Amino acid sequence: QLQLVETGGGLVQPGGSLRLSCAPSGFTVDYYAIGWFRQAPGKEREGVSCITSSGGSTNYADSVKGRFTISRDNAKNTVYLRMNSLKPEDTAVYYCAADVLDLCSRSFQTYEYGYWGQGTQVTVSS
Repeated sequence: QLQLVETGGGLVQPGGSLRLSCAPSGFTVDYYAIGWFRQAPGKEREGVSCITSSGGSTNYADSVKGRFTISRDNAKNTVYLRMNSLKPEDTAVYYCAADVLDLCSRSFQTYEYGYWGQGTQVTVSS
């Protein structure tokens, strides 16, 4: 079964940092755009960031621009989300997903992503 596995979540104080990792199981990420999404309790899932297969194009939600950085290391078959200056409103379950069409569209449409991980919890609290 093709799936993605997210790691790196946890509890962090406001202003702190975390790095999330996304690695596939059963396939390689080389040919896919990878997106990061998050879902807070009682809210809809929202797009956070995405990166094309080559790494040449990225997009960020306005709420995380300047604080989050997405990157990928295809040799390690892993995509990362570096999160700095974390705020309580960043608290959510974070998911990574693979876009088979390699679009990484700014609208972060979930239907563009065919494979999803189970998510990792990020809690920002003092």
